[in-house]
Amino acid sequence: MGELIGMIIFGAVIGALARLFMKGDQNLSVLWTIVLGAVGAFIGGWVSGLLGVAETPGIDWIRWILSIIAAMGAITVFLAVTRRK
Repeated sequence: MGELIGMIIFGAVIGALARLFMKGDQNLSVLWTIVLGAVGAFIGGWVSGLLGVAETPGIDWIRWILSIIAAMGAITVFLAVTRRK
């Protein structure tokens, strides 16, 4: 149960930061921000594990940065797929 709550909180923070750093208007609900932030966090954690920087003493800045970049990519793909013409 604690992991689910942590993933929701982490996804919300990563999704909000990703939307903050993106240019333009992203027409997303809070739920989609959390979901896409969680996807970005998962991908960022996976990539940081591949690079060998997943577990560092203190705050894992590299993992945070990779997670935000991955969330920005997830938001971009989501908006491109769901954009109405």
